[in-house]
Amino acid sequence: MLNNWIAGVDLGGTTTKIAFVTMDGEIVHKWEIPTDNSNEGQNITANIAKAINEKIHLVGRTNDHLLGIGMGAPGPVDYKTGIILNTVNLGWKDNFPLKESLEAATSLPAAIENDANCAALGEMWKGAGNGAKDLVCVTLGTGVGGGVITNGNIVQGVNGAAGEIGHITAIPFGGAPCNCGRTGCLETVASATGIVRLAMAELSAGGPPKGELAMKFAGNGSVTAKDVFDAARNGDDLAKKVLDKVTFHLGFVLASIANTLNPEKIVLGGGVSKAGAILLDSVREYFEKYAFSSVKNSTQLTLATLGNDAGVLGAAWIIKNKLNKER
Repeated sequence: MLNNWIAGVDLGGTTTKIAFVTMDGEIVHKWEIPTDNSNEGQNITANIAKAINEKIHLVGRTNDHLLGIGMGAPGPVDYKTGIILNTVNLGWKDNFPLKESLEAATSLPAAIENDANCAALGEMWKGAGNGAKDLVCVTLGTGVGGGVITNGNIVQGVNGAAGEIGHITAIPFGGAPCNCGRTGCLETVASATGIVRLAMAELSAGGPPKGELAMKFAGNGSVTAKDVFDAARNGDDLAKKVLDKVTFHLGFVLASIANTLNPEKIVLGGGVSKAGAILLDSVREYFEKYAFSSVKNSTQLTLATLGNDAGVLGAAWIIKNKLNKER
């Protein structure tokens, strides 16, 4: 069994990442395929099965070498049944039987989990969590996702929707619209999209363009979250103002979460986290301001280390865990 592999799948709206992983968590092969969400997503699991079958033979193995498959999928998941309750970008109708479909396509035992939860499990197993059994993982990308782990287990909630950190209300009055249909969610100010929105609001506030970020906007007609961080790093006042708003809201929400859970670590991942120290240091400053003293002294904020591998490793972990329990 130790010489066998498991498959980890990180299902996204445009790209599906797949990896063959050892039972010890070493990635031996990884690749990507496009996600075909046409025809109500009917081809998704079939394409994954085809890609796995082709790759396993390409590397000189047979399907018998695979023990199972784990998948992280966007949206709330009923872990016991493997039903994905609703999705936005995959074409499936609500309450899609993903586990059943994946097992039928691959002829492998499967386990399904929310993609942000998988990223958290990946970081716990092989990344910044470094084996910590109590941690919170926050993914800062186009949106904001989250996964909460207590005593080594993902907190799923009664309907699979636990850990929706991006939809904690950060601005209760006058907040920007969120894709979830509400306003003022953390996602509207701490995601890459939210950072750009805040920057554009500052740039449109009037007056002649001054500073690096304003000149970037004048030249390109747009700015990115990376532009904001780069300009702030270089001392640009407007970019520093945007950074301060972002990290205030993020630090405040994370302190509230930590005051409730007192995790060993809070891990910041996703594309926005690539800003590095300028983001982490400012978030930590506000976190320490609003966290309860014993929480502040025991919960560590850190950056994710696995990058795009977190999801496939977390997906591999859930099927590994399921297989071990069934032995």
